[in-house]
Amino acid sequence: MTHDDTIRVAVLDDYQRAAEGLADWAGLGAGVAVDFLHEPVAPAEAAARLAPYAVLCLMRERMPLDAGLIARLPNLRLVVFTGARNPSLDAAALARAGVTVCHTGGGGGPATAELATALILACARHLPAEFAGMREGRWQESVGRSLDRSTLGILGLGRIGARMAAIGRALGMDPVAWSPNLTAERARAGGAALVDRETLLRRSDVLTLHMVLSPATRGILGAPELALMKPGAILVNTARGPLVDEAALVAALREGRLVAGLDVFDAEPLPADHPLRGLPNAVLTPHLGYVTQDTYRIFYRDTVEAIAAWRRGAPVRVVAPPAA
Repeated sequence: MTHDDTIRVAVLDDYQRAAEGLADWAGLGAGVAVDFLHEPVAPAEAAARLAPYAVLCLMRERMPLDAGLIARLPNLRLVVFTGARNPSLDAAALARAGVTVCHTGGGGGPATAELATALILACARHLPAEFAGMREGRWQESVGRSLDRSTLGILGLGRIGARMAAIGRALGMDPVAWSPNLTAERARAGGAALVDRETLLRRSDVLTLHMVLSPATRGILGAPELALMKPGAILVNTARGPLVDEAALVAALREGRLVAGLDVFDAEPLPADHPLRGLPNAVLTPHLGYVTQDTYRIFYRDTVEAIAAWRRGAPVRVVAPPAA
């Protein structure tokens, strides 16, 4: 702690300068000083920038905390991250350092499905190019495609995947799904027909990804899988960038074999010179899936609640340390 016992709190990666107005930070009391950091903290600067703080409030996985960084944060006592899981934290190192870790509610599932749908429509109807053409005085430069009677492939039929199946049916699409442990019964309950992975790739006119990133799912779509997809198929990823081999995807897009709607990337923020930024058949958004006022209000309300509860000695939504 600091010499005057003020608890210093850093709210990281508040890109939109929204955090301060969406929760009652003043309610934490006079003994708490909150700083809102609006720009990403560079890894080389992280230890020096974050060392004064007892509490770090993290927006999803935007700020990794590895063992090396944790060891250089002597004042750290509490980490609160938004959402239900955060694989970018070294939970064992935090436990060894005596740091309490809490999470919030508000995973943003409906909002993510809405954005995935927007990306599908943007790809199918060439909307970014048409938006740009209208601003520049042009008129009708492309011919889009209808989604009616097309096949919607869903890779991962959890909460968001099932919502996508419902949206697909509303658009007249035929939802099919696969994931490693998906059964026919669970697929039916989620509103889709179970198919095997190869059939999913070959049949889908649109393939949307909704899997958790894990060692087993990292790179689940590589060059061989992308090669099985229909020419001109739309690939949408609002889950996690590393589910797809990014180099293989760039190659497929450069060859004109696929169209992609991407909200997530291997490196975020996406570097300004990244090849994806220059591809006309890639519709890109800056990880907006969960970024809505409703979701943020839950995130920051729960963050304030977690800090207040920790100060009272009764922390809430505590993430259990990994088993030894």
